[in-house]
Amino acid sequence: MEEIEFILESAEESMTGSIEHLEKSFLNIRAGKASPAMLGSVFVDYYGSSTPLSQIAKISVPDARTITLQPFEKNMLHTIEKAIMVANIGFNPMNNGDLIIISVPALTEERRRELAKQAKVEAEDAKVGIRNSRKDANTDIKKLEKEGTSEDVCKSAEDEVQTLTNTYIKKIDELLVNKEAEIMKV
Repeated sequence: MEEIEFILESAEESMTGSIEHLEKSFLNIRAGKASPAMLGSVFVDYYGSSTPLSQIAKISVPDARTITLQPFEKNMLHTIEKAIMVANIGFNPMNNGDLIIISVPALTEERRRELAKQAKVEAEDAKVGIRNSRKDANTDIKKLEKEGTSEDVCKSAEDEVQTLTNTYIKKIDELLVNKEAEIMKV
């Protein structure tokens, strides 16, 4: 039935959205290795407008512990430096007149545990999103049943929704295991 296919597609789309959101959240949880994504939350006052750092400087990662920034305009060095400090992401930028160099500190065991907990919270939020999608889909299926769709068709659709839910919850668990391993790896 067309309505049931639509409900299943909507549920799957919503669940995929939860996974994508989780993956983005995991990018912001740094695992000790330098990455341009670590500066994703930094915005710089660029001639009066708040601009993402990546739009006003070239961000490079020469090694696992260093990030370098080369502003497209040299007069932005101090502004960028200040923006990184204000962003409060735990970095202490150094300015050598041409570049801004950030040394990414190694994570302490305690900090690794905190980040692993944060990853668990993000994964749990994603699971809640998946379960909400399931609930919405099942509610829509029940409405169809009340409107005269056969009980067997509706039961089969609910089973499909549950299968989708199990698949996506399993994906979240796998993503979490991988992220925790990445965080805890020294």
